[in-house]
Amino acid sequence: MPNPLPQISSTAWEHPADRAALNTLRAIPGFDEVMRQVATFLTERRVRQIFLANAVQVSPVQRPRLDALLTDVLTTLDWPRRPELYVTQSPRVNAYAIGFDNPFIVMTSAALELLESDDERRFLLAHELGHIMSDHMTYRTIAMVLVTVGSLALLPVGIALLPFQLALLEWHRKSEFSSDRAALLAIQDRAVAGTTFMRLAGGRDCGDITSVDAFMTQAATYESGGDTWDKILKVFNTAFREHPFNTVRAAELERWRTSGVYDAIVAGAYTRRGEQNQALGDDISDAARYYSDKANAGMSSVGDAFDRAKSAFTDAFRGRD
Repeated sequence: MPNPLPQISSTAWEHPADRAALNTLRAIPGFDEVMRQVATFLTERRVRQIFLANAVQVSPVQRPRLDALLTDVLTTLDWPRRPELYVTQSPRVNAYAIGFDNPFIVMTSAALELLESDDERRFLLAHELGHIMSDHMTYRTIAMVLVTVGSLALLPVGIALLPFQLALLEWHRKSEFSSDRAALLAIQDRAVAGTTFMRLAGGRDCGDITSVDAFMTQAATYESGGDTWDKILKVFNTAFREHPFNTVRAAELERWRTSGVYDAIVAGAYTRRGEQNQALGDDISDAARYYSDKANAGMSSVGDAFDRAKSAFTDAFRGRD
């Protein structure tokens, strides 16, 4: 059984880029006004009624095994406010927390079918609880609306919301890194985390042999391999995604696990709820380094790509002459 983490604060696991991206988001001119407008349109009661009407609410008598998994997660992370849990019929593998004052968790039937073990399902539940404990819910719930509206790119409202959509998605992806850490702390099993990401990326093994180690090697190849153009394509491929790619999530979580912070938290050295976060300055520095490294790599890639493009055009026109 995982070591319980009494009174653990979400600041113990939050990714520094999560906070940096959220602060950047709040600094966008007009952002708060957009948030207020969307919040007045979307009410938590309205959303909850949809799931009450057309999903199965989990309880000790309705899917009691899944209910018990949620209890395990709440116990390990010592969270007293039990969120409602719903299972909805959907072919899409997904789970999410939604709401404002009293957020609740939704898992799709496809996610339950994909994840073969209780530990993998526990990991997914803990990930969503991590979002709730980190107080991500207002922005994540509104992000769901803006992403949907923003996808109507041909409409004027879609074009107007595009900067907000891109900024929200950038933060949304970084918040996933934070909640992945919460999920690992809840199950305290590296292999389960790796298997869960591998299932989300490639499905069930269907009687064949699968390897978490091989998947982690693949993750390292994606992050460090490829030429300059591959790196630029990674940026374009990610820009409109709500979640980072599963290989990226696996690699990011493994880096944190081996950094020493994870072991210290499991051993009991972590910020408790109500305590001042003494490491805030370090978090800001870490976030600055994180984005600086990404920006430097991106600018280097773009500059190299322009040089290659210039050479290609020069060669093409020289050939025509």
